[in-house]
Amino acid sequence: MLSRFKIFLLTLFITLFITQQAYAANQPWVNDLRKLFLSNSATIYELNIRTFNANDKNGNGIIEFDQDEESGNFINAIDRLDELKNNNINTIHVQPITPVGKTKALGTAGSLYAAAGFDSINPQLKSPKSSLSIEDQARKFIDEAHKRNIRVIIDLPACGSYDLYLQQPELFIKDKNGQPVVPADWTDVRILNAGTEENINRDVYNLYKSFVDMAMDLGADGIRAEVAPLKPAKFWKELIEYSRKKDNQFMWLAETSDSWTTPLSNYGVYTNYDKLLEAGFDGYYGSWFNLKNWKTSDDLYKHIKFNKELLSKYKDKKSVIGSFTTHDEMSPILINGNKYSEMITWLNVTLPLNAYFVDGFNTGDNYIYFWANKKAPKTYTDDEYYFVHRGKIDIFNFSRRPGTKNPDLSNNFVMATKFKQVIQPMLANGKLTILKSNNPKIFSYAISHNEKTVLVFGNLNFSDISEAKIKIPKFNDSLMLIPIKAESVPVYKDKRFNVKLEPGEIIVLLVEGFSI
Repeated sequence: MLSRFKIFLLTLFITLFITQQAYAANQPWVNDLRKLFLSNSATIYELNIRTFNANDKNGNGIIEFDQDEESGNFINAIDRLDELKNNNINTIHVQPITPVGKTKALGTAGSLYAAAGFDSINPQLKSPKSSLSIEDQARKFIDEAHKRNIRVIIDLPACGSYDLYLQQPELFIKDKNGQPVVPADWTDVRILNAGTEENINRDVYNLYKSFVDMAMDLGADGIRAEVAPLKPAKFWKELIEYSRKKDNQFMWLAETSDSWTTPLSNYGVYTNYDKLLEAGFDGYYGSWFNLKNWKTSDDLYKHIKFNKELLSKYKDKKSVIGSFTTHDEMSPILINGNKYSEMITWLNVTLPLNAYFVDGFNTGDNYIYFWANKKAPKTYTDDEYYFVHRGKIDIFNFSRRPGTKNPDLSNNFVMATKFKQVIQPMLANGKLTILKSNNPKIFSYAISHNEKTVLVFGNLNFSDISEAKIKIPKFNDSLMLIPIKAESVPVYKDKRFNVKLEPGEIIVLLVEGFSI
């Protein structure tokens, strides 16, 4: 039985803890996203407010408002913030919150990326159960995220909807026939005329400036610029500098990649990733999404080395996200099953980058919607069909909340994101070393800092078991090996690790008292 004194101490401790938590929650939020991002400390979760916490009561995948079902909105999204915090998410990337086009639309709700305006909020995201204005609902959602130490990045669409073109045709690029330009196969949008390096278009610039003002007024901590190459570097430089005068920690992420070599259109500008980073973006996507095509470890090593060299050449610090899976990528489950998802998760948390995941990834959603491309009984646009990209999270309709039941993946995700927090000093300040393997299908690397080393071995062969001998400089068998993600610990013999990996398996070990 506890003595009165011990009970007093316990009560005092609990009271102090609760008081501290309440004090922290009531303190004004101070943005630190740039600092977090540039030290590879962000664990980013991409979500679509419209589906994030949608309530699909009958389970048919579509939100039917006449059946008392509710789509995702700013208010019900708050209910899932604790879940994100418990999954060790410290940053969310919110897909566009701008109004969506309804003419020449894709899907029955309209694409999130077909912006019908840039200085207001999509009315679809307003909760009918709250008396707050839609702006205050958005502020409340962001404020509640901040209370949980979660930063918020808002998505900035690259193009305007056809509706916006009809209203303000002077804002758009025209082809040789005087028609607005369609980028690639994005039939629901038209390319805005942002001007050139010599002469940026002030009308479009002011449109984007109003978006920055709105995002900052709502309390957002940063912006992700969709298809950033569609604007001149000077355009972005001016806009980024404008935001930094208001908030030096306001972070800018460019959706661009070193793999992107073909312009989306022969009209207008196309700015390469390196020029965008030079213009002031804090980071970019890289080409990690090519993992699905990489057959040998050299492919992975080349991209690791490429990013190290690229990001170190600028005067200001830069970083990159682990773009292995995004809303533009096929579900990993459909590509190579659970093992591929696990590999993506652990690469995200053991490489010197900012981890990045899309809603539903951590529970193994395959984003297969059985009603895809079928005629809808009701639509909110001029499109009568449920349009989707097969195997990708839905951004076109009022659809179900992403996710499914996969305890193995869910537990693996939490363990990995927690491990990223533990080894954060290593990711921010450590040295990454590529390890020699005699099997090109097996990748192996180490990251060391302050007498601690993380060892990672992975099998890029998703159909067969692979074996390899891996040499680690100065390693000896007296060192303490802690298995973090491993079915069994590899054998160390004759100054080499003898590794035998199942198809797609990845192993993560922590070594105490050792640095390379």
